[in-house]
Amino acid sequence: MEIVKLKQIMSNLKYLQNPDFPNRYISPEKLFNFLQANYSDQIKEIGYSYLEKPIFKMSLGTGTVKILAWSQMHGNESNATHAMLDLLEIFKHQPEIGEELFSKISLDFIFMLNPDGSEKWSRRNGLDIDLNRDFLKLSSKEFPMLKELAQNGSYKYALNLHEQRTIFSTDGIHPATLSFLAPSQDHERTVSETRKKAMAVISKIYQKLKTQIPHQIARYSDEFYPTSTGDNFTKFGIPTILFEGGHFQNDYKRTGTRKYYTLALYEALVATSELNGATDGWEIYQEIPENKESHYDLIYRNVKLNTDFECILDVAVQYKEEIKPGADEIYFIPIVVEVGDIGKKKGWKEIDCTGKTFVSDRKFPKLDEEVDFKIV
Repeated sequence: MEIVKLKQIMSNLKYLQNPDFPNRYISPEKLFNFLQANYSDQIKEIGYSYLEKPIFKMSLGTGTVKILAWSQMHGNESNATHAMLDLLEIFKHQPEIGEELFSKISLDFIFMLNPDGSEKWSRRNGLDIDLNRDFLKLSSKEFPMLKELAQNGSYKYALNLHEQRTIFSTDGIHPATLSFLAPSQDHERTVSETRKKAMAVISKIYQKLKTQIPHQIARYSDEFYPTSTGDNFTKFGIPTILFEGGHFQNDYKRTGTRKYYTLALYEALVATSELNGATDGWEIYQEIPENKESHYDLIYRNVKLNTDFECILDVAVQYKEEIKPGADEIYFIPIVVEVGDIGKKKGWKEIDCTGKTFVSDRKFPKLDEEVDFKIV
């Protein structure tokens, strides 16, 4: 097939959301049942979690470019699982796109590496271990499965799929809806050939999506973490692309993020198939703005407290995400995270309380506790 025709096929992708998974929360059991019912020929159990939940690897494609990817290493980061489920839905309805892509690549995708954390909507696993900091100790039951695959699988690329907090923007104004990183392999942050290969993939993603979500794509900090996955895979010589799905304004269920995360995952797979280990265009990576820690979810400005002296200040709030037993979606608890002069930070939502009254059983908001006051 001609190259021009191939590019036309790949550019015709239309985003579709998997209708079986409408919520941000994904029950491990529901996911496993779905995979077994619909993709039994493409999945394989590679082990079990600490709480004896199965962990599945899906294998797709016959191409020579081998890619390893994994979702929900942190249990409360479901966008990557959604992205893969949505891609499967897209390929079901647009099979020519999937057929062409998977003739060039072979993808091993580990769904929900941390099912114990995923069930309770927790970053950590059933033993409260952060799997992304378990590379050296191998204290968990789950992470050694990933490490063994990476060491023995002859992969040309790795996709380390995560989400980030709502605190980040690209420029102090626009949310960092997607952030990417070619992880460092040493404290000097050496730009090695391995990193350049990852940067080249990220550069292609950025060029494809920057017009769709302008000013909402950033670079994650490349500080070296000696115990983390991406940094060590890079040391192994595996170009590793870190994804971080972030905030989409007025969208805490991250449906907008989900869409662009899915498109970014697709563009990453296309880029690896085209580059095949080349570093063409890696320099564009340096043009991507770095994440800025600039925002809170909500800031109450100019709050006058019920003290016996004049006290006017700002109150910053972040939403804590939790899942209730038996629920099918997370809920959000507003937590006071800062009080005082918060002039250097912004809120995705801000409320000017000038001339209004702080109403509470206490005289002042309590740090690290749920909002228990009203402004009237």
